Amino acid sequence: MRVLVTEDDENQRVAIEVSLRGAGFAVDVAADLPDADEFLHVNSYDCVVFDRTLPSGDALRYVAGMRQSGRRVPVLFLTARDGVDDRVDGLAWGDDYLVKPFEMAELVVRVRSLCRRGGSAPAPVLRWHDIELDTGRHEARRGGRALALTTKEFQVLERLVAANGAQVRRTELIAVAWDEIVPPSSNVLDVLVRQLRQKLGAPRILHTVRGTGYVLKTPRE
Repeated sequence: MRVLVTEDDENQRVAIEVSLRGAGFAVDVAADLPDADEFLHVNSYDCVVFDRTLPSGDALRYVAGMRQSGRRVPVLFLTARDGVDDRVDGLAWGDDYLVKPFEMAELVVRVRSLCRRGGSAPAPVLRWHDIELDTGRHEARRGGRALALTTKEFQVLERLVAANGAQVRRTELIAVAWDEIVPPSSNVLDVLVRQLRQKLGAPRILHTVRGTGYVLKTPRE
């Protein structure tokens, strides 16, 4: 089960991430709504946890927009607001509401319950140029040819394809495939990219942006 946690307080975010991972969840973390929005457009989740008050605004408004656009992933709000009106508003757009401070054990139980409800959107099929990624089945093709990618290769290629020709920073690709535990100076990403280029074959489309990261370019660019 995969969960996205959006919390601007770093200590709280890390504590939630560690607790959920320890309970067997796959966890992505975001510090604010723009980051969460990017994750939600790239990945499918069984549950999303939102701190209600974030630097960019009230997460309830963002979730209301999600619901109005048809996205039904279960949502748990975390908040220090414990008034009746706040709880009513939270439950009107979200699926559960947990008031701070809370016990991590309770959070884990509530997240697991929401995940079991289902409701996440079908995993999308991403396409760019002649590349096709079935994110649900973790299958990749180029020009109709199946690519035998490792999990990390798939994750890096998925992020690059989702960028639709825009540059993606090294730090972001490392966070996608290694959960932010690998220092940016490590060469693990460079090794993976070399292997990925070999598997993608010719003509070359995966290019290095010196000092920044990587980008996909069509052969004519």
